Parts: sequence; C-alpha cells; structure tokens
Amino acid sequence: MTKPSAMGTNMRVIHRYLGFFLAGIMAVYALSGIVLVFRNTDFLKKEIQHELVVAKNLPATALSEALNMRKLKVTKTEGDLIYFENGSYERSTGKAQYTTKRLPYVLDKMTKLHKANTNSPLYWLNIFFGFSLLFFVVSAFWMFRPTTSVFKKGLYFTLGGIVLTLLLLFV
Repeated sequence: MTKPSAMGTNMRVIHRYLGFFLAGIMAVYALSGIVLVFRNTDFLKKEIQHELVVAKNLPATALSEALNMRKLKVTKTEGDLIYFENGSYERSTGKAQYTTKRLPYVLDKMTKLHKANTNSPLYWLNIFFGFSLLFFVVSAFWMFRPTTSVFKKGLYFTLGGIVLTLLLLFV
C-alpha cells in the first residue's frame, strides 16, 4: 500500500476540522434556508398589530416611507381614511393602524443572517462560509484515493448531482 500524499492528508485534516468548526453555522443556514422557502406564505409567522402617529395629510408614497412599508398600495379612499393592505391611515390625525407578520425572533435572526448582503455587517461571514463550502467541494475529492472503487463510485454520484443541478436550473 502506498503512503498518502502530504497534500491529500492535509486536505482531509482541514476538511475534517473545518467541518467541525462550521457545524453550527451549517445548521443555521440549513434551517433558515428551509424557512426561506416558505417566505411568501404565513408559515410560522405571527401577527403584530401596529398603531402609530405619523405626519398628517401624507400622500401614499410618503406614507409608504413613514411606515417603512416598501410595497404599500392604496386599496381605497373614503373621505379622510386611506386603506391599504392590512391597515389604514387617517389623514387628519396622522394615525396609522396596520398588521404585519413576522417569524419568531430566533428564526427571524437566522433568516436575516442567511440573506445578509454588503449593507449588513455580517456579509463577511457569508463570504467566508461560501468559500468554505467551495473548499468542501474540492477537498471531498481527496477523501479517498483515486484508484479505489469508492472514489470511482463517488465520481458517478458527482456527475449525477451535476446533471440534476443543471436540470433544475435550466428546465
């Protein structure tokens, strides 16, 4: 039996300990990824009632900003009242009442981490995690010697995974 190469041994060791190190964050990304699949539904969300007073006589665009609601669309207007999805606004008093739906606190934090971009201070974690996952992909090919049947079967599974991914992307 031949001695494993230093590169192969190093790849396996780094793969192993990086996997242990990232186990927690991988669990968070897995759970938040599953929850994000249902983001356009009310799955796991709870209703929160809001009542606040904003400036009086706001047009719909300014009301959207004042309430921090990006997709606010006026559904009807009756005298002093402006109705929008899940709420209303009284022009004369500036009183707004509306309902929002949010995930429970921990799941909300997890999904925000999952969706972090360059405007978030945590975007570096997403970049590190992405590069770590790429390392796992590459280093997996150093787990077994290329002459073994496990490695050859692994290549078939790799090919199957690539084909499935391409089908899901383009069909």
